[in-house]
Amino acid sequence: MTQILPAGLSASAVVAASSANLGPGFDSLGLALGLYDEIIVETADSGLVVQVEGEGAGQVSLGPDHLVVQGIRRGLQAAGVAAPGLVVRCRNVVPHSRGLGSSAAAVVGGLAAVNGLVAQVDTTPLTEMELIQLASEFEGHPDNAAAAVLGGAVVSWTDGSRTPPAYGAVPLRLHPDIHLFPAIPEQRSSTAETRVLLPAQVSHHDARFNVSRAALLVVALTQRPDLLLAATEDLLHQPQRAAALPASTEYLQLLRRYGIAAVLSGAGPAVIALSTAAALPDEVVEYGAAKGFTVREMTVGDGVRWSSGVVVPS
Repeated sequence: MTQILPAGLSASAVVAASSANLGPGFDSLGLALGLYDEIIVETADSGLVVQVEGEGAGQVSLGPDHLVVQGIRRGLQAAGVAAPGLVVRCRNVVPHSRGLGSSAAAVVGGLAAVNGLVAQVDTTPLTEMELIQLASEFEGHPDNAAAAVLGGAVVSWTDGSRTPPAYGAVPLRLHPDIHLFPAIPEQRSSTAETRVLLPAQVSHHDARFNVSRAALLVVALTQRPDLLLAATEDLLHQPQRAAALPASTEYLQLLRRYGIAAVLSGAGPAVIALSTAAALPDEVVEYGAAKGFTVREMTVGDGVRWSSGVVVPS
């Protein structure tokens, strides 16, 4: 029997942005970034109130189709509880429609906030693997969701033989010499729009190439950052998206000509550079700024955090 949560419970979650693919690791490799959204949820006797500050304010839905609300509803269902009413407050920092995992952050944050609610009524919170499974079902792939849940770098996978598909992930210990430099453009892009550019089939040669680079990238991220430039080469999605993202493609190519391992962040248009240098060359940063990119070093993101009754500090 479904347990009804009383009005007046509150919980919060803080969840990171993420970069997926990292070049060759299409739908499998991910990396959390040090930009965080904060979600505060309160149970009520009835109704739904959604408030959004920061990114997406005045643009996203304030109804039941809001991704945070969908994540909360799915989490409540999975935990075997229900809330007659909800007040949801979103303080967003993660840029929307830039390839930085804002959708995954919304869903993971909503799911994690449920843990803060159910912990107050002696119901077992969802585990990390349950959070990854539920969040991945929304997008159909686990790379961003797994990074948002676990933090740091992750390898994720999908078992399509099950219905619904089963999703899994394991963390990687990112080498301490690697610095992250996201280049976030003013331009926006939809993952759905750029995913349709990808062919249904690829050649054996291209598949073999990406398998080798994805395997090498795991080594580069954890043990041999000197291999990052070669390890981030890709033939399966970045070339196909190039025409739709000319500014991002041009900047990515410039970075790589300077010997910097740069890739599209997810489906773009953000670009992320991985380097053992403490800073990018001034001329590279200035060129990016002239093309509308904000380029700065960013820390690796932590895994999602949730709390009962009080707001988790940002």
